[in-house]
This record gives sequence, structure tokens and C-alpha cells, in this order.
Amino acid sequence: MNSSTIEWSQYLAAVWRTNRAYLKPVKDIDFISLESLIGIERQVEAVCRNTEQFLAGEEANHVLLWGARGMGKSSIIKGLLAKYHKEGLRVIEIPKDDLVHLLDICDDIRELAYKFIIFCDDLSFEEGDASYKALKSTLEGTIESPPKNILVYATSNRRHLLPERMSDNQSREIINGEIHQSDAVEEKMSLSDRFGLSLSFYSVDQETYLNMVEHYFGDMGAEREKIHKESLRFATQKGIRSGRVAKQFHAYYRNQMQRMR
Repeated sequence: MNSSTIEWSQYLAAVWRTNRAYLKPVKDIDFISLESLIGIERQVEAVCRNTEQFLAGEEANHVLLWGARGMGKSSIIKGLLAKYHKEGLRVIEIPKDDLVHLLDICDDIRELAYKFIIFCDDLSFEEGDASYKALKSTLEGTIESPPKNILVYATSNRRHLLPERMSDNQSREIINGEIHQSDAVEEKMSLSDRFGLSLSFYSVDQETYLNMVEHYFGDMGAEREKIHKESLRFATQKGIRSGRVAKQFHAYYRNQMQRMR
């Protein structure tokens, strides 16, 4: 099934299936409320504002969400679909390794009345990986103008998507007193520069993390101090404080309590 044969009035999202090389309509969507995303309110507000401009037919940017793992980057995309699908927003998720199909997908949907976010999760490229070229063409267009009803929203742990090495800096040149980046550095920065909106995510402080824990537990009553203490120990073992870790701790703690009963 290609994207032009999907009944988008019935389906809000689709995912690319690599082995069968087709778009699968999503029947059971993992909706998330944007209001539940604690500690990243600034990022959520910025992405919502950009998405609202897009839906209104105004100029909007491709979005890169980069930084610490487990901080809700992918959850924002699910939250956008929950909030804006009634306004015609649809999401197509495609893995990085299948970006070679991206231009064909865009051809299928560029004339449709819906607004599409192409979602690439955990986007990064290794040396010698040329698949990013299809993404660059989609972001800025070729001889054909970019479609007005499509934006790319991507998440990554890397700011510049391509690996950065010490040797890149060593190949800089100084010409007439000006520092000139090497071709390798320019190539790596040019891809991320095509995302007009780039938002960073960092591990949260202890207070914010505990607020995340309380969000999942609700009223903890007399166990509040104990749960806080255990959740901090759990985060230390994980090596990061994040929304994902808070959610994992909630499941872990509930499981432990069930075993003790």
C-alpha cells in the first residue's frame, strides 16, 4: 500500500514497514497528552507554535529535536497528533534506513488536502552513509519546489546528525586571518542547518525528576518520602534523570509492591 491509497480520513498515521516496503496505516495510536510532558514545556510550546503555523498555511520550519535520551522528544510527536489531528494533521513515520523512499512518499501526498509530518526517530548517520541525501532533498527541494503540506520532524541524540571527529577541527584553515571550516565540517553542519527549528533537550535536575515521578504515582500519601528516595536511587543506576526513567521506575516500583503482597 502506498501513501496515496491510504484513506487518510480514517487513519491519522502510517508507518513504513521495511521488509514489505509499504506504508502500514496505524489503527491503534499511542496518543500522549502534551500536558503530561514535564520539564520540557519550553520545547513543547515552540513545536506547537510551529505546527499551528503549518496547519494555518503559514510559513513553518522543519524541526530537529536533539539531546539527552528519554526526555520526551518522540512523545512530543505523539502529543502533536493527539492535539491537532482534528485540524487535518497526519503523521508518517519512516526509519532512517528507508529514507531512500522519502521522495516517492512525498510525491504521493503532496497534492492531498491534509498536512503531513514526516517523522524520523533517532536520526543519525555514520561515515559513508549516503541516505541522508534523500533527506536533504526533501528538506529544501530539488528543481521541484518542496511540498507545502509536508514538514520533517526528526529526533536525534546528535546535534549535527553526522559523527563529529577531532580530525575535522584539525583540518580547518586560516585564510587572511579568517577561520574556514573544512569540507567535512561544512557537510555535517549543512544537514542540521536545513532544520529551521532546532531544540535541545538535557537531563533534568532532581526537583523536576521528582515532579515527573509524582505525575506517574499521583497521590503517594505517607509513602511519598520513600518513593522519592527509591526513585533517586533508580535514576542513579540508570545514569540519567529523565521522563523515561521516571516512567520505568513507576512500573518497577508497582511490580515490587505487587510481589510483596
